[in-house]
Amino acid sequence: MALSERDRERLSLFVDEMRAMRADRGWSRAELAAQAQYSESLIAMVETYQRAPTQSLAKALDRAFGTPGFTEDAPGQPGTPGTFGRLWLKLRNISFPEPFRAYMDHEEKATTLRSCEHSLVPGLLQTEAYARAVMYTRPAAIEAEIESDVAVRMARQQILTREEPSPPWLWALIDEGVLYRPVGSAPVMHDQLSHLVERSRWPHITIQVVPYAAGGHSGLSGAFIIADFAAEPSIVYVADAAGSRVAEDASTLSRVALRFETLRSESLPKSASRDLIAKVAKERWTS
Repeated sequence: MALSERDRERLSLFVDEMRAMRADRGWSRAELAAQAQYSESLIAMVETYQRAPTQSLAKALDRAFGTPGFTEDAPGQPGTPGTFGRLWLKLRNISFPEPFRAYMDHEEKATTLRSCEHSLVPGLLQTEAYARAVMYTRPAAIEAEIESDVAVRMARQQILTREEPSPPWLWALIDEGVLYRPVGSAPVMHDQLSHLVERSRWPHITIQVVPYAAGGHSGLSGAFIIADFAAEPSIVYVADAAGSRVAEDASTLSRVALRFETLRSESLPKSASRDLIAKVAKERWTS
């Protein structure tokens, strides 16, 4: 992954700390690699800003250096991050495109999210296995980076379960084709659709299916998410064949909001959508 100058600046604290701790112990890169159980080449790539660190590397460095606060995972009890784990949390979205990073900053503050997806289950509603299957479709996928990005996606979903501030209201419109598209194995798809059924019962989440009967609807031209706030103007994240961007201008917001309302009027009601999702999970994805 090529890192921009801005990304290099953001990574500098992690890299400087890594170099300083290694020097303090008198370790070469090869010796640190042996202690962390990573390749020397990867250690070198992180130290020279050729690759962003992953969550698993941060944990390995905390373990190797014995940093303050670090504890190992235990059955049913996640460990606590040390110095590098805490630094990684501040850098965790660095592997995502710039426009989506900007959107993620907005998402955490939103009171309402209105999304439309025509190809995949929305990220906020993906299971870990489904998210992993999606990310493995990337060209030249690297396992460590994928696992790190999966961890970021799962952490992103915590806004739906938080207590303070209250979780955002989520309205998710999903094209019916998403229910049939094989992303991963049949068990992965079955579990993903069952997850949608379960999440759709939460009071602050509404999932509606845009049926095949809607024909060539406007949602097929690109996915989007509208984020509304308590005391700030709304923003919209738009993704299409030309790329993705965050828009704040009133004209774009008006057009996308109208598209959302039009699609919602063509969607199945909440209960009928839930029934359809459960039916597809049982009939299409149960072996």
